[in-house]
Amino acid sequence: MSQHVILLSIPGLREMDVAKMKRLKELTAGGEIANLVPSFPGVTCPVQAAMTTGKSARQHGVVANGFYWREQNRVEMWTSPSDCIGGPQIWDVLHERLPGVTSAVWFPLHSKGCPADYVCTPAPIHNPDGSESLWCYTRPEGLYGTLRDKLGHFPLHHYWGPMAGLPSSRWIVDSAVHAAKTYRPHFFYIYLQHLDYAAQRTGPDSPEALKAVDELDEMIGQLAEGFGEAYGADTRLFWLVAGEYAITSVSHVSYPNRILREAGLLEVEKKDDGEHLDLAGSRAWAMVDHQFSHVFIKNADRTTIQRVVELFTGREGIEEVLSGEGLARYDLDHPRSGELVLVSSSESWQAYYWWLDDAHAPGFARSVDIHRKPGYDPVELHFDPPTKSIPLDATLVAGSHGAPARDPSQQSVLLANEPGHFPHHIVRDTDVFEIVLGRFGL
Repeated sequence: MSQHVILLSIPGLREMDVAKMKRLKELTAGGEIANLVPSFPGVTCPVQAAMTTGKSARQHGVVANGFYWREQNRVEMWTSPSDCIGGPQIWDVLHERLPGVTSAVWFPLHSKGCPADYVCTPAPIHNPDGSESLWCYTRPEGLYGTLRDKLGHFPLHHYWGPMAGLPSSRWIVDSAVHAAKTYRPHFFYIYLQHLDYAAQRTGPDSPEALKAVDELDEMIGQLAEGFGEAYGADTRLFWLVAGEYAITSVSHVSYPNRILREAGLLEVEKKDDGEHLDLAGSRAWAMVDHQFSHVFIKNADRTTIQRVVELFTGREGIEEVLSGEGLARYDLDHPRSGELVLVSSSESWQAYYWWLDDAHAPGFARSVDIHRKPGYDPVELHFDPPTKSIPLDATLVAGSHGAPARDPSQQSVLLANEPGHFPHHIVRDTDVFEIVLGRFGL
């Protein structure tokens, strides 16, 4: 019997959530469950790269949800194609060692251009006037046209940000079922982001977050039913469900760039719409990402590095300041990393703000603009419809993730519908790679 493996990547899924999810428990009945420890940093892109390569950031090079390309003096958030990931991924190994075994990759980050047989991921068209046209990158190329005709355009604005919710998740499920029925790939990797945003906006145990758990469970039931029809009753599907990371409550926020500016290390450019970060002129600046940030030091100047270490050591909300051996201890000693990495304590997170007066904030600070901001901005989740703007109050954020998972509350969960595949009761995200390939006899 040929092998068929379905990997669901569900950020924010916790064991306590599973206990309330009837359909997920039915899907994985008779299998096994383990605590999943995400790599540091425990955010989407690095964790997904760890799962699909079996490697740490030192090897795969995805050190955050964005990159600072030093040679171009440019920050890139959320847009890098698949080739930013170093090393072979699951589908590459399957292609090489098991010709004829096909793979589908559905919506994980950094999947544009990946060499899997079937791919679907958002790729809006950026028009000259600044507007966007809805579109998805697919393989085969014409697949998105088929999906659009069947399901309508992918509802991008419901995929992330303040409007994130059911429309995008349903589209992902329905399109994955269509692909399963059409192509019947042997390996199917699906990213369902549904739990991510309510938990950040209002807290992981809020009514809104618990409602998202119920909604996700219903969609998992629809997915299981659709895949059962696609593959047939005679085909045994191996389901592997990975929670990526857990979101924990936060009550404090740090502002690394403001601290660097007050110390005279960060420079701004005054423009018509406010103060913009001057990357070229700054001796130090921070690319923040949830509960950590990469601090880039101009020319890796040792004096400046030591000054920044002193600035943040012992500061409220900052648990560790990593450099040199500290970066190596977390496998973050990669050329793409900052000279320093600031690690938040579990109850705190980091905002990208550099202005000292809200009247001088750049225009994009009050808009949903994930590509222009040099860091992740969860305050976008609190978009205010009457004013059509975002409040500049980072204390509104109630949940975060990314810090090292030292406490069980920072660990997610890994489930399978068959026993005997997990090496231990506590597994790492990098183990997912071997678990999947092991199911194919590799």
